Amino acid sequence: MDLHSLHTHTAGELRRGDIGTTVTLTGWVWRRRDHGGLIFVDLRDRAGVTQLTFDPEHSGGVAFHAAETIRTEWPILVTGTVRERPEDTANPKLPTGEVEVLVSSIEVLNHSKTPPFPIEDDLDTAEDVRLRYRYLDIRRPLMMHNLKVRNDFTFAIRQALHAGEFMEVETPILFKSTPEGARDFIVPSRTQPGHFYALPQSPQLLKQLLMVSGVERYYQVAKCFRDEDLRADRQPEFTQVDVEMSFVDQDDVMEEMEQVLSAAFAAVGVELPSPLRRIPFWEAMDTYGSDKPDTRYGMLLHDVTDVFKGSKFKVFSGAANKDGQVVKCLNAKGAGKWPRAQIDKLEDVAKTFGAKGLAWIAFREDGSVNSPIVKFFSDEEMAAVKAAAEVEPGDLVMFAAGPRRSSDEILGGMRVHMANALDVPREGHDFLWVVDFPMFKYDEESKRYGAEHHPFTQPVVEDLDRIESDPLSVGSYTYDFVMDGFEAGGGGMRIHNADLQMRVLRRLGFDEERAKAQFGFLMEALAFGAPPMGGFALGLDRVCMLLCGSDSIRDVMAFPKTSSGSDLMSAAPSEVSPRQLKEVSLRVM
Repeated sequence: MDLHSLHTHTAGELRRGDIGTTVTLTGWVWRRRDHGGLIFVDLRDRAGVTQLTFDPEHSGGVAFHAAETIRTEWPILVTGTVRERPEDTANPKLPTGEVEVLVSSIEVLNHSKTPPFPIEDDLDTAEDVRLRYRYLDIRRPLMMHNLKVRNDFTFAIRQALHAGEFMEVETPILFKSTPEGARDFIVPSRTQPGHFYALPQSPQLLKQLLMVSGVERYYQVAKCFRDEDLRADRQPEFTQVDVEMSFVDQDDVMEEMEQVLSAAFAAVGVELPSPLRRIPFWEAMDTYGSDKPDTRYGMLLHDVTDVFKGSKFKVFSGAANKDGQVVKCLNAKGAGKWPRAQIDKLEDVAKTFGAKGLAWIAFREDGSVNSPIVKFFSDEEMAAVKAAAEVEPGDLVMFAAGPRRSSDEILGGMRVHMANALDVPREGHDFLWVVDFPMFKYDEESKRYGAEHHPFTQPVVEDLDRIESDPLSVGSYTYDFVMDGFEAGGGGMRIHNADLQMRVLRRLGFDEERAKAQFGFLMEALAFGAPPMGGFALGLDRVCMLLCGSDSIRDVMAFPKTSSGSDLMSAAPSEVSPRQLKEVSLRVM
């Protein structure tokens, strides 16, 4: 298929085999170097860079004189002959670095103002400036590479799902507001004053309805919207690859997704081993302090509850002798060398993960021990801690004591923080499943039960009798896909029985009237022979961020928002006119 238009080749494809060929190229002037007798221009397009040479002795000097006037970021069209670069001027860093184009003619397609920042990969320009001129920022080779990776990965997923007989079905963007864990973006209705649509947080309910409809194998590269606080790996609008299957069990879904993901990662040069490891939720929490562990490095959590049951240190012995509470520790190797002032600052870090303080012991390289708590430890307790945490001189051991889950989360947060602070190597990519999540969680602040995944997850059959009496002991058929310490995707089997769905909603605080008001259409559908079903959703932005080695999903999105939810390029969100507000029966207070 001929993909060329004004040009015969891209600026990234010329090689030694093209020497002697007459070519036409288009692109932007990236760099221009006037050496007096010759002018060299690096021409850049989305595919790469080619060096152009303008010689006053060639073609009557017309092209040379035109090249004297061109400037950075002017779009141009050139025709010339591919020739070998002199050996001492070849650029091994460029795929096109062995050749250049001796230009015979040039056409300036447009002029450009001086850009507000250099169109370079290594630049220290503030991100808000780059987002204000995002259309220029995307011209940078790194950004173009990131978008290409995203394109290739997404296309490969579509190919794999299509080959697996999945049907792509679009679901509405304007839908009903349903609680799914975050605030909805709401849209007023002009034709029904006082009523609102909501932008979907995910197509969760709709894909379940498609299973009731008999679609059986559905997917969608779906836009999702959540009005929540932003961070580096979160945006108010994001994209997920949404999948659902019916007449399947959990293993069917997970095995199918492994095949799809393996094909998609292979398309961008990454091997995903299959079958993937499966780590139960509580094993992940107790070992790594996270339900999305990065297992490329150690620094594991150690349970020392039994060590401190008779301790004189009341903070530890109090927790060690209470049901459901633990004493755990984490060894950050090398951090014991830090000065006391630097170690003391870790208490503020621990508080961000829910700790009230931070108990620690620094084992100095000279064999001494520095800690505000060791005076309470017996020799046996100290020896047991050193053995459990495999302590060596120069190590820093940190503790958490209290409820099992919160202790795990505190040390899990410190594990990631310390790995970053100590520059612990993390090579390659790390893939695994975390499975067997609890069905419910309890929020101490609101004194209410919530869904660990979402309200439509299938509880473990053997645990159904405990939904009302002991909800925290109820398991679920759920699975999260973890990549490099991030939740990259997740899913589970769905409730396909209306009565069971109502029981779960009641446990979450819904009465029948409220349940029917928000989920009546789903409850009714489940009563019409809904099949067993399960699905999966992959966070496309987050996966592409990890594939590109970035620490922000903004780097793999064409037009992202800032941390305050603003689009600096278009100045959104913006005010609207009184007339527009009146049309939808709204008034700004």
